[in-house]
Amino acid sequence: MRSIVVAALFAASAAVPALAQDRAPFTGPRVEGLAGWDRVQNNGHDDGVSYGLGAGYDFQAGQALVGIEGEVADSSVKQCSGSSTVADPKFCAKTGRDLYIGGRVGTVIGGKTLLYAKAGYTNAQAKLTANDGTGQVTLDKANLDGARVGAGIEYALNSNSFVKTEYRYSNYEQGFERHQVVAGFGFRF
Repeated sequence: MRSIVVAALFAASAAVPALAQDRAPFTGPRVEGLAGWDRVQNNGHDDGVSYGLGAGYDFQAGQALVGIEGEVADSSVKQCSGSSTVADPKFCAKTGRDLYIGGRVGTVIGGKTLLYAKAGYTNAQAKLTANDGTGQVTLDKANLDGARVGAGIEYALNSNSFVKTEYRYSNYEQGFERHQVVAGFGFRF
């Protein structure tokens, strides 16, 4: 009887270290800063810099990951045509804040690297101005609804911080498209 009790205590104590293991490196809430290349296309295209903040929650089960995320971003992109004269007024479209909410799915490779795909809803502001040489006039300020898809790679520096890079494509109403390549640095809690 004594040997059975000793064996049971030994088996129970051997299992305790498994309970004390760290959580999966890609599980939990996260916040991040993002910056990168931004191209907006309508009838032409212009490039600029995108910058913003993101937050999300990921759940890792084995090698699989699912998560939800949101972002608030802005951009330096401004597309103009014309020469600011009465005969040839200058029209400019300036991108404004960009809101995104969506989800991502991925697979963990080697324990610290995540490959993922994302999709969701995005809403961007655009401001249209005109200048005929006598002064600039705001013609319209629009909120454009759209869809975003993308893919990326994320690397866990440790259990609380990560770096990532991703490509994303957004398609908005009124014929606007956006291509972005962004890098990010963030923290998990």
